[in-house]
Amino acid sequence: MDHKKTTIGVIGLGYVGLPMAVAFALKYPVIAFDVNQARVEELKNGHDSTREVSHEALTSVQMNITSNLEDLKKANFYIVAVPTPIDSAKEPDLTCMLKASETVGEVLKKGDIVVYESTVYPGATEEECIPVLEKFSKLKAGVDFFVGYSPERINPGDKEHTFTKIKKVVSAQTPESLDIVAEVYGSVVKAGVCRASSIKVAEAAKVIENTQRDLNVALMNELSLIFDRMGIDTLEVLEAAGTKWNFLPFRPGLVGGHCIGVDPYYLTYKARILGFHPEVILAGRRINDQMGKYIAEQTIKHLIKLGGRVNGSAIGILGFTFKENCPDTRNTRVIDIYRELKEYAKHVAVCDPVADSLEAKKEYGIDFYDWENMPVCEALILAVAHDVFKKIPKEKLLSKLTGIKLVIDVKSVLNAKELAKEGVMVWRL
Repeated sequence: MDHKKTTIGVIGLGYVGLPMAVAFALKYPVIAFDVNQARVEELKNGHDSTREVSHEALTSVQMNITSNLEDLKKANFYIVAVPTPIDSAKEPDLTCMLKASETVGEVLKKGDIVVYESTVYPGATEEECIPVLEKFSKLKAGVDFFVGYSPERINPGDKEHTFTKIKKVVSAQTPESLDIVAEVYGSVVKAGVCRASSIKVAEAAKVIENTQRDLNVALMNELSLIFDRMGIDTLEVLEAAGTKWNFLPFRPGLVGGHCIGVDPYYLTYKARILGFHPEVILAGRRINDQMGKYIAEQTIKHLIKLGGRVNGSAIGILGFTFKENCPDTRNTRVIDIYRELKEYAKHVAVCDPVADSLEAKKEYGIDFYDWENMPVCEALILAVAHDVFKKIPKEKLLSKLTGIKLVIDVKSVLNAKELAKEGVMVWRL
């Protein structure tokens, strides 16, 4: 594809779409499209609330940020990067992806290419999206236009493994269209591309990347449950085992967000349709989904054990996002800790200076406290290991504790021995 004649249209300007659009804009004309007018306006003003793209990077490139469908017609290489969550029954919700397909279908022209980046189950692109594209464009896929799939690998909050530095899996309907997709991505992704033999192979590769991580964390969580009953510190066990050269460095913890905690359900959904019940994957999901409740129960258990109050106690939670140093609260499992504690404690206060507070209020009905205004608590739960929390001086941390002074260190980042010298009891996952 002639770079001078290629115009990239990116549909969806979230954690995945925006960094990609900015990267492509360094080489191609880019139309950055989103149906959320408020999001479009903030980006036009040089502000990215996801904090994935800096003001300098956003304002240094020339691209048309728009919610106007007419603008999107100027593109000939479309990339769909919209969310693919699960519903309340933990089944795939392709609503955004299908709506985006309708949008692209309305502007498709002969010779155009459409590439999907959203995580789906194997077969979804061809079985669900292509029919929508054909219906709204009145064109034939594989003849009039071509479809590809290149799964996103963006890691929110990670400033090292960025879009251009992560090897990109690419796939397409035909060898000729695959050449074009590989060339376009390869022209901006410095890490290079990996050509998958089919769209289904690329889709499957994406879901197992996160399923593998989910299962490894589930194993660590189950080990933590076992070792706690044995009176053994899990971190000490993992550090000892980690001295072996091929031991994988996974840690127990909460598994939320819109990738690791979601993608396995896409694979298991498709497996069940095909008549296969995936036992190992779902077992891992069950373990990880119960950890928030377990952490809350351990907090209450240790409060009682140490002679603290439960009904009259105040408990503080530090961190609410689904991962450290990222403002995204979507599918955070810290909410499980909060809701369980609300069944017992008089007051549960949440502090997270990194999180999108407006999103949290809208989605969960929770108001955050600033650190200075956090009430003094009998127990503090360090739920998310934001750098800002790890840098809190010991004296300031102690100033928020009273009575029995219990700290629940979910990610094992605090110095338990130093806190013990100050009369603080530390329990960690």
